[in-house]
Amino acid sequence: MRALPVGEDALLVEVASGEEAQALHAELLRRRAEGSLTVREIVPAARTVLLDGLDDPVRRAAELTASGVPSAPPRARASVELPVRYDGPDLAEVAAHWGVAEREVARIHAGTEFTVAFCGFAPGFGYLTGLPARYGLPRRATPRTAVPAGAVALAGPYTGVYPRSSPGGWQLIGTTDAVLWDHARDPAALLSPGTRVRFVPVEDA
Repeated sequence: MRALPVGEDALLVEVASGEEAQALHAELLRRRAEGSLTVREIVPAARTVLLDGLDDPVRRAAELTASGVPSAPPRARASVELPVRYDGPDLAEVAAHWGVAEREVARIHAGTEFTVAFCGFAPGFGYLTGLPARYGLPRRATPRTAVPAGAVALAGPYTGVYPRSSPGGWQLIGTTDAVLWDHARDPAALLSPGTRVRFVPVEDA
């Protein structure tokens, strides 16, 4: 673990893996909730956690590096189910890469319990982990100039859902009507780090 100063009152903590970042994020949230850590924002990423608005960054950096990476956190209690139609334009390509039938891609994906590791790219976009490593996928060689909102996509070890239309290079396997980001909702983001997610297959009427 390495804690790097960012500005006057922030730290960027680097760890070795996404699992360690999730464990550290959960532990820092716990410490803030119990009152032993004063920090404004705790933001996880793939292998880092940013602490912004710290009361004493130098002391906190020493404490964190001395304590090391915590053990894996308990399973998250919050859960979200996302209805999905497995009708994506890259479904056949994903099936070929996995060496299975297209319907098996849907079965494998819907049978997996995912966890939001971190959020980014666009408001409401969560990077979901849970698929075994053998199902990792490369990004498309040529990104699309526009991916529709609600597209369920795979890239590397992650699953994601595009909250709005945007360019993107992930492999598209399905579509959901769920609203991932809504300014009128509190919180606006449907998915947040630590949330468990399941995809529930639906058929068009």
